Amino acid sequence: MNIILGIRYNFRGLLFGIKTPRLLFWGMLRFGMVILITIALATVILIYHRDIMDLIWSKPASLWVLWFWYVLSWLLSLFLIGISAILSYLISQILFSALIMDYMSRITQIHMAGGIREAEPGFSLKFLLYLITQEIPRVVIPILLSLILMLAGWLTPLGPILAIVSSCLAATFLAWDNTDLIPARHMIPFKDRFHFLLRTLPFHIGFGLPFLIPGLNILLLSFAPVGATLYQMERKGNDTPVTGRV
Repeated sequence: MNIILGIRYNFRGLLFGIKTPRLLFWGMLRFGMVILITIALATVILIYHRDIMDLIWSKPASLWVLWFWYVLSWLLSLFLIGISAILSYLISQILFSALIMDYMSRITQIHMAGGIREAEPGFSLKFLLYLITQEIPRVVIPILLSLILMLAGWLTPLGPILAIVSSCLAATFLAWDNTDLIPARHMIPFKDRFHFLLRTLPFHIGFGLPFLIPGLNILLLSFAPVGATLYQMERKGNDTPVTGRV
């Protein structure tokens, strides 16, 4: 049931964001930047595609195996483009998306509760650096772990199982990356926030499952802070309205 609830909050956040002009602007800004970085990285990969393929396997002279070389060549291209999409998300997340995510979360709180909690820090330089340092281990480590599991799956008989586990792991931590916005802003210790993830694991799996849908996942990730903030507020009750400005 909590898995279904997580899926519902994900799409509910998308709809809420599209209907709210300020959220729509910032969500589409995130979406556009990820797409632009993805295109740039994919272009570089396609330019050097032949060189990368030659490092792995030089083009065979035999016509009997040439077709197999072409198949592997394009499979490699698809794989590298997928890696470029992941890298573009990581780059955008570390450089600027963490700030946009927090801002979208604040906007959602104002729309739902009329304000944000007075105890929350403002956008000082110290707080911005804090957000970025929180974002690096919360995003980079889970995705790298998922890639390691995926590579291990290709090299062992447990491939199908490890591929599913790695995908669910990445989706879960991507979901937590969004539901952790309010607790991180309240300066709750990392240990307590991680325990919250473990206690609500089915919800986070459900919230993250739509992120596994190619193409749609970039759009959903762009508005995921909205659905995650709605979940946190409705789980605890609305915050006390203090200010209507962000």
